[in-house]
Amino acid sequence: MHFRTRAIHVGNEKCSETGAVVRPLHLASTFVQPGAGEWGEYDYSRSGNPTRKALETTLASLEGGCGALAFASGMAATHCVTSMLSAGDHIVAGSDIYGGTYRLLHKVTQRAGISVTLVDTTNPGSLTEAITPATKLVWIESPGNPRLSITDIAACAEIAHRQGALVGVDSTFATPVLTQPLELGADIVMHSATKYLGGHSDLVGGALVVREQSVFDELYFVQNASGAIMGPLEAFLCSRGIKTLELRVREQSRTAQKLAEWLAGHQQVERVLYPGLPDHPGHDIASRQMQGAFGAMLSFELRGNFAATKRFVESTQLFQLAVSLGAVESLIEQPAAMSHASYDAADREKHGIGDGLIRLSVGLEAYEDLQADLQSAFNIV
Repeated sequence: MHFRTRAIHVGNEKCSETGAVVRPLHLASTFVQPGAGEWGEYDYSRSGNPTRKALETTLASLEGGCGALAFASGMAATHCVTSMLSAGDHIVAGSDIYGGTYRLLHKVTQRAGISVTLVDTTNPGSLTEAITPATKLVWIESPGNPRLSITDIAACAEIAHRQGALVGVDSTFATPVLTQPLELGADIVMHSATKYLGGHSDLVGGALVVREQSVFDELYFVQNASGAIMGPLEAFLCSRGIKTLELRVREQSRTAQKLAEWLAGHQQVERVLYPGLPDHPGHDIASRQMQGAFGAMLSFELRGNFAATKRFVESTQLFQLAVSLGAVESLIEQPAAMSHASYDAADREKHGIGDGLIRLSVGLEAYEDLQADLQSAFNIV
């Protein structure tokens, strides 16, 4: 079946008891067992829940994995992956990553004796140099956050696997509509389900989809032991959101492409970071790795200082000033002050997160209205 058909039907079969076309929401925390020491499919909702299982079944199908796990947040999902590691292990992560991931790796994971090195994963040579015999995980984002860098997932997987390291990909920006990292050789794909999967700014969640059963089993053990599960209501809402995922992402991507082209010619813009532009350094890889569109996230650098950038992001009306992304509403933010404020100042400068950088999450509003909204902010600054 085609992607959009699977998004609607896989994991969402009609209720066998009532014939309802929408699967029921199971809020039960525990389930009656056939006998003492005899276990049914579900026993306690931390270990498994029918509503969560339906979502996980859909996600595994869309990403081509052997299984999926739904979490309380994207960070809980990422933390589950790092929790498979032990003291003395080493992680190599991309330098263009979400601020929350940076905080987790540098201020939580390192407490467990796990070292972290950030590298420019768009350069395979840098990745090769950074990997050591202790490296057990390579963690990348493509497109990256917030600079929209493009990493060749297949090339990274080949390098990492030669050294026996797992490859995890935060594919929140791309979504399974545009990229399936597991098919490119990655071992684990992570999504902040809060974003495009849910798509309506009404849930917080995360997900892991895994290529091999042995890795899935280990991740399930960690999730069940630590308890960072997605609740049934959030799972129900996320399953509903996924049914329109492809339609939303492709329409939002079309608008983002037009906005990027307009911004690229604007006299008040220093540069635009969007892989759909031919002059983007990752354009050719994105053309191969992303399927038919380049996503609905874009960043640009304003010709102005921190204060001018702050005025700009505070002046739009349709682009609402908020962190998060991927919903039907368009959002705007200043990474240096918001999504990536957890970076050390030196690391922000080192990794190109300047004071004038602005990140847009393009929603489903009309292109003409969004363009006019941005122009009104340009007029103010």
